[in-house]
Amino acid sequence: MKLFVSIFIILCVLLAAGPGLAQEKAAELKLSLEDCVLLAMEKNLDLAIEVLEKESADASVLSSKEKFMPEFSFSITKRDTESASFSWLDATGEVKTKFSDYAVEVSQYLPSGGNVSVSLNINRNDTNRNFQTINPRFGSSLSINLSQPLLKDFGFKMSRREITVAKNNREMTKSRFKNLVLNTIYNVETAYWNLVYSIENLKAQQQSLKLAQDLLAKNKRSVEIGTLAPIEIRSAQAEVATREAEILEGRALIENNMDQLKNILNLGKTDMAKNILPLDKPAFEEKEIKMKEAVELAFKHRPDLKERKFDIANKKLDLDYARNQVLPDLSLQLSYWSPGVSGTQLVYLDGNPISGIIIDTIPGGSSDAVKDALRLLYPNWSINLALSVPLSSIISRAQVARARIGLKQSNLMLENTNKQVLLEIRTALRNVKTNYKRVLAYRLARELNEKKLATEIQKLNVGQSTNYNVLQYQRDLAGARSTELKALIDYNLSLANRQKILGITCEEKNIKIK
Repeated sequence: MKLFVSIFIILCVLLAAGPGLAQEKAAELKLSLEDCVLLAMEKNLDLAIEVLEKESADASVLSSKEKFMPEFSFSITKRDTESASFSWLDATGEVKTKFSDYAVEVSQYLPSGGNVSVSLNINRNDTNRNFQTINPRFGSSLSINLSQPLLKDFGFKMSRREITVAKNNREMTKSRFKNLVLNTIYNVETAYWNLVYSIENLKAQQQSLKLAQDLLAKNKRSVEIGTLAPIEIRSAQAEVATREAEILEGRALIENNMDQLKNILNLGKTDMAKNILPLDKPAFEEKEIKMKEAVELAFKHRPDLKERKFDIANKKLDLDYARNQVLPDLSLQLSYWSPGVSGTQLVYLDGNPISGIIIDTIPGGSSDAVKDALRLLYPNWSINLALSVPLSSIISRAQVARARIGLKQSNLMLENTNKQVLLEIRTALRNVKTNYKRVLAYRLARELNEKKLATEIQKLNVGQSTNYNVLQYQRDLAGARSTELKALIDYNLSLANRQKILGITCEEKNIKIK
């Protein structure tokens, strides 16, 4: 019977220790807090999504600049016509005409909102009509055209509006990305220190269980020699069972916190199966920042404040644009062109083309026409000033009101964010100071509980105390150790939160966002 009981106890011990043994045998992934932060920067899916947003914003900036790139165009036209002749002035029988035209143009959008273009046109006309003096005829024309709005759409600000908005949007995207980086790092730190706490807390619970088991063994020996009542064994056994249940809860907490950290790090399938072993221990060093310095740091580094400011810049530009669109459309158009003509000249009898008798030809080519055009041999110019006041400007005034409301909203949102930042700073500084004092207080409480327990055990050994008192002091010590550890973790998390609130996490951890 005793052998059966012994085997049963051994099996129970092995089953209770099974999860722990399995954890020890499982593959471990040893990570420091810095390792976890770097893994999150590399593999976190939320950051990967935001990186694509940043690339999209860069592409939008490049796209908005394309309007200032010169535009080159080239065209070819060929026409061959035949028609019946209905006049003695035309050719006999049917009229045939062959026409070809080549045109090249370069146009450029101007920072002032206008457009300038330079074009060169070369054409050839060959016909069998009567009374032609040049046939085939080559024509050429060099043209320079300028179109400039003087009221609506005028100015550097209006012409570059899309570029400015795209750049501001890109800066807002960068601010959102940095804000996500700050939150991700803080989430990593929170998950990491929570995992550290659950592991260290389990160790404290195991120490508490060991104390209860030692007391149970002592009580059994005392009962066997008759110096203690058997009922004292039951109270010790109940305490051991309670602390074993707490250990089961502690192990479940470790697994939950570990899964949370793995999810943030987005580990691969191989690493997901491993147990994470944190290498860092929570530090305890006083790091105080004055309110004035904290406010200066926050208003310099907080990405959400920068995002609000760029949003206000966009809203101001929207208001300026809306006001500009209400103005009348007054445009100035300047044109300068130089034609050139050449070809095969027909020499008629007595210089009279009506006779229709061609006695000689003087050959000429298309290059002569081009030379005349480029030499500005026949200068021509025109100027046009046009004013248009569309009725749609009434609707545009509604757009002005809407833009003005949008700007007011953005200013109010910035003001509200500023107030929220100040509140967060005061809370963060207060939490750091409070948690620092909590660690000192709980550390002292734990030391006193250790001394009380040691004294009570000595009193129990000489018969001046009871098992109940010892068990109560053991509970007090276990609670004091857990509370001290929680306060230490809270202090480190409050330091991390203060860095996030001030927007200096990247600077403190030497992380540069390119």
